[in-house]
Amino acid sequence: MTQSVGVIGLGAMGMGMARSLSAAGFSVAAYDLSAEAMARAAETGIVTHETPAAVIAASDAIVLSLPLASHVEATVEAGLAAGAFSEPKIIIDTSTSEAAVSRRLATRLADLGHGFLDAPVSGGPQGAASGALSVMLGGDEQWVARAQPVLDAIAAKVIHVGPSGAGNIAKLVNNMLVACHMLTTAEGLRLAEASGLPAEDAMRVINSATGRSALSEIHFPNWVLSGSFDSGFSAGLMRKDVRLALELAQESGCAMPVSELVASLWSEENSGVSDNQDFMLLGRVEAGTKEKTNG
Repeated sequence: MTQSVGVIGLGAMGMGMARSLSAAGFSVAAYDLSAEAMARAAETGIVTHETPAAVIAASDAIVLSLPLASHVEATVEAGLAAGAFSEPKIIIDTSTSEAAVSRRLATRLADLGHGFLDAPVSGGPQGAASGALSVMLGGDEQWVARAQPVLDAIAAKVIHVGPSGAGNIAKLVNNMLVACHMLTTAEGLRLAEASGLPAEDAMRVINSATGRSALSEIHFPNWVLSGSFDSGFSAGLMRKDVRLALELAQESGCAMPVSELVASLWSEENSGVSDNQDFMLLGRVEAGTKEKTNG
């Protein structure tokens, strides 16, 4: 069993995973650009390091939770340049990254005797903190087996989709649907309100019928109809995922007219929601909510 695990990126997701790994008995090393995040991690007994390369050197398996594919690639390359990869290591990339980048890194590391798994997650900060994420996994089966104890500590469900890049593709498809469901659910609830049926009552019917989704069952009751708009996931991050999904569609020659419309409606100009605001603000139901957003 892998005993030492590194976590690079201590945002809402990375911090939750680091704490779940520590609670599961792993020795956890961590790094983040934020001194505040590093201090919070240290308070819980997690060993912090001054560079990502130092985390890689100190760990058997390394979990990445980074904003962009370019950050993932730069982190791995910096570790290689610093000689941080000695005995066989596994990189478990939970970022919403790009299939081409994952395939490139998996090939590069495999040639050197190391593993790379694209392992984007679903479940939000709550799932990360409770070790109950869902993982969409791409990579070679030998490394999947070796990483299983780490995956079990952060996730309630692990679906090995296929070879390198498959997890990234599955995550982008999933998040593209989330972006669509956000707008269609909000639109349906606006119609209910405009026609004299309160959104809360319409939601009870939707969630017992075929119009339901995770958005209607979880997100709208908790973060839209409550007026809190604090799911912990920003509009900017969702816009990035929508953009990546459309870029993948273009590369694959797949027409996506509905998704292209959704991307336009999700834009800051058309939605009035800035990148740093919570993505649940895109689901506003006007008269059906009492907005308590932080602006």
